[in-house]
Amino acid sequence: MSSGPDRPGGGVTRGPLAGILVADFSRILAGPYSTMLLADLGAEVVKVEGPGGDDTRTWQPPVREGVATYYLGVNRNKRSVALDLKDTADADLARELARRADVVVENFKPGGLARFGLDYDSVAAVNPGVVYASISGFGSGPGGAALPGYDLIVQAISGFMSLTGDADGEPYRAGVALFDVMAGLHATIGVLAALNHRHETGTGQHVEVNLLSSALSGLVNQTSAFVAGGVVPFRMGNSHPSLFPYEPLPCADGELIITAGNDGQFRRLCEVLGVPDLAADPRFLRNENRTANRDELRPLLVERLRTRSKMDWFRDIIGAGVPCGPINTIDQGVAFAEEIGLDPVVTVGEGAAAVPSVRNPITFSATEAAYRLPPPTLDEHGAEIRTWLTDGREERTA
Repeated sequence: MSSGPDRPGGGVTRGPLAGILVADFSRILAGPYSTMLLADLGAEVVKVEGPGGDDTRTWQPPVREGVATYYLGVNRNKRSVALDLKDTADADLARELARRADVVVENFKPGGLARFGLDYDSVAAVNPGVVYASISGFGSGPGGAALPGYDLIVQAISGFMSLTGDADGEPYRAGVALFDVMAGLHATIGVLAALNHRHETGTGQHVEVNLLSSALSGLVNQTSAFVAGGVVPFRMGNSHPSLFPYEPLPCADGELIITAGNDGQFRRLCEVLGVPDLAADPRFLRNENRTANRDELRPLLVERLRTRSKMDWFRDIIGAGVPCGPINTIDQGVAFAEEIGLDPVVTVGEGAAAVPSVRNPITFSATEAAYRLPPPTLDEHGAEIRTWLTDGREERTA
């Protein structure tokens, strides 16, 4: 544990990570998403921002009461202090925070914090138990350190965009910063593993995550197709290279995603559609047959699906145990989660400062996630954090 007086704010958090202090020197998305997950689980997170604040504060529209919803989405349960690392006094406070922290998370350009004495080696020299997580675009090696780490660039370079879009159309990006989120998840996993190692050994370590490695790992079967099979995958629109049916299929009033992932599900699908003979047809008997003959099978399924609405088919196909679902807008997706009892929206904070937020996706039987603090305004907790850091440093010096 870090030394020094009580945590900023004077309270004691609850949750599986209660008692863990996180110094968050990250901004934009990957790092803040990771530290928000840690904060939800009880860690005390101090968000260190430059005088201008996190860039996402200005990434708008959309906004909620003048604040970018992008920023609001990944910064709950944190306390903000604005520190200018080029200022000697502020840099001293930043180093004091890192000295006390159990975890440091940063996504500066590799090596960028060294001039402030906030790189891993400098922090570990005075805080050997620190778990220090660095997130970059392409790693800290000589070939990748200088490359800018934007999610869209990684979507392009990793090959992801070559897989996204119609077979005869242009490559597309994902509708969300997919690999920023994935790298944030990988950073969280790395931090938790390193904390367990510290629990066993008493020593911390440097955890490094980069967006390109997260992308190649997250491309799972597509990268495996190449590295294990020598096959370069290609764009197939909404189709799946190894399964059929596993895509949107048109009904009378719109499309329905149908995913018959095995032979039993396909037989049940054919029964619901009223074409049981298709399941016994040698062309469609097994998944490999259906995949090879998808161009023959697809119109036969569509012929039946077009006779009824997508929601009528949805109820019957789901009832038969075959996975399927309509293509929703975001509001419809949230509404569906509410309908099935997932309670996707939580209120963070109280009174006029309360902000609706998306629930942490992890459920614990004994240590629930908590939603203590709304996303902070810039330097909202600056006075108390500066006092807390200054008092502890003076006490240690004396």
